[in-house]
Amino acid sequence: MALMDIAVIPLDSKEGSLSGFVAGLQEILAASGCSYRLHDMGTTVEGPAHLLFELAMKLHEFSFSKGGKRVYTVLKIDDRRDRTVRLGEKTASVKAKIAPSAE
Repeated sequence: MALMDIAVIPLDSKEGSLSGFVAGLQEILAASGCSYRLHDMGTTVEGPAHLLFELAMKLHEFSFSKGGKRVYTVLKIDDRRDRTVRLGEKTASVKAKIAPSAE
């Protein structure tokens, strides 16, 4: 199981806000069957690495399907083969190690 963090940014958008565009990306993610979590700077997705790469291409192509001419996609994949990882485990592990006075 792997985790992918992805941000897809249409560079030729004339709108100041991208929330409508991001909502379209979220529809693709919902149809993928993968678990995902939207955050302020992108989306984190959980699934097998080969499916995450395919999904990244679909998300990247979404802008072009809407008439876009240029898109910038930032992609990070953490593919662990020694154990199963789940969405939210990394942040939960850090939070468990933070001293109560540091919170």
